[in-house]
Amino acid sequence: MIRTENMNVDYFGNKALVDINIEIPFGYTYGIIGPNGAGKSTLMKAMLGIIKSRGKVEYCGNNIKEHLRKIAYVPQKSDIDLTFPITVQDAVITGTYPTLPLFKNAGKKEKETAEKCMAMVSISDLRNKQINNLSGGQLQRVFIARALAQNAETFFLDEPFVGVDLMSERIIIDILRKLREQGKTVLVVHHDLHEVESYFDRLIILNRTVIANGSVSGVFTNENIQEAYGASLGNIEIKGLGN
Repeated sequence: MIRTENMNVDYFGNKALVDINIEIPFGYTYGIIGPNGAGKSTLMKAMLGIIKSRGKVEYCGNNIKEHLRKIAYVPQKSDIDLTFPITVQDAVITGTYPTLPLFKNAGKKEKETAEKCMAMVSISDLRNKQINNLSGGQLQRVFIARALAQNAETFFLDEPFVGVDLMSERIIIDILRKLREQGKTVLVVHHDLHEVESYFDRLIILNRTVIANGSVSGVFTNENIQEAYGASLGNIEIKGLGN
């Protein structure tokens, strides 16, 4: 499993995450939900060591830094430099780099892997396009394909459904379900409460600290949602929300 112990993150003296203690068993699709500013993306980045944190983050009982090659990370689109001149195919091929021997360039095998992964997310016809010429949904599928090309055990996706079209959303959801069927572990920062029950097996409900962590049926309750979102949620009725 992935485990954090007393993880804290400070931004310029402000506490972004406070005493995060969670255990994430392998083989599930996990949603990370909470209001704006709750620290959802910060949690993911801190777990991966992208931003500094205090405390422990373990993967299979060891420091997670020893296992980063087993983890594929799809950042928010706003974190990606779209001015870099690279085609769709070349962007997907970069997903194979962690498995290449030192100083070896991508070859036939890596290109075949990229072709397979592009086909899985229906972007084969875009292979020669520059990534800065893509729609939001197409771009997200490129980076999903890149993650697939890494052949990772665990996938971290930060807001993969923001700004995507309906077709792209359905394709991404289908990929996430297939990954779960293959025994992969998937963590998704997510904002739409109405889709939680159909998208995820388990949830982390967050607002700077962990409100709840467990099965969707066990933790997706009015009490936990109100504690996390408070007055910002209002009296919205959420499909599938327990009592």
